[in-house]
Amino acid sequence: MASDRRTLLADAALDVLADEGVRGLTHRAVDRKAAMPPGTTSAYFRTRAALLTGLVTRLVQLDQAELQTMAEELPPLRTVEELVDGMVLLARHRLTGEGRRRSLARYACAIESVRDPELREILVPRENAGRDAVRLLLAAHGVTDVENRTHILLTCIDGLIFDRLVSGGEVPREALEGLVAAALRQAGAGAARPRR
Repeated sequence: MASDRRTLLADAALDVLADEGVRGLTHRAVDRKAAMPPGTTSAYFRTRAALLTGLVTRLVQLDQAELQTMAEELPPLRTVEELVDGMVLLARHRLTGEGRRRSLARYACAIESVRDPELREILVPRENAGRDAVRLLLAAHGVTDVENRTHILLTCIDGLIFDRLVSGGEVPREALEGLVAAALRQAGAGAARPRR
């Protein structure tokens, strides 16, 4: 029962953060959003830091569950086009509906984590089926620096999602195609050698 209440309060805190930003995230605001008696949130999350930690932990759980579900619903990635299709779907999920609300909360928490090592540790990208699929596809296409390329590709996609979250619109498919092409490009391929 207590863990259910903590989850409900963490979900309410996510909603408050998405709607009102970091300044609006208070114990009282979470009580109101969760339709709980005053003082309920502070009974479960004594401090603001504890509330943020609970919120971020829940956010990561929801993100991981989303990525796992997407990986299970999509066929195994075999082609570059299938990878781009998956990236388009992920971007759409992160920019609409509940995914958009979680994105707003995620980026607010990322800024807070600059000054909070505990939050930063929770927000570190986790292993998941989606990341594994990208890694496997890059390896199957001959990429030798798979870990680094996977990290850079996913970080760049995250940046595009942030840009569209702020400025509106969808992430263009062509932009994702360009990022995937860059991830697949072998270091030095087609590049002129520096003169000595």
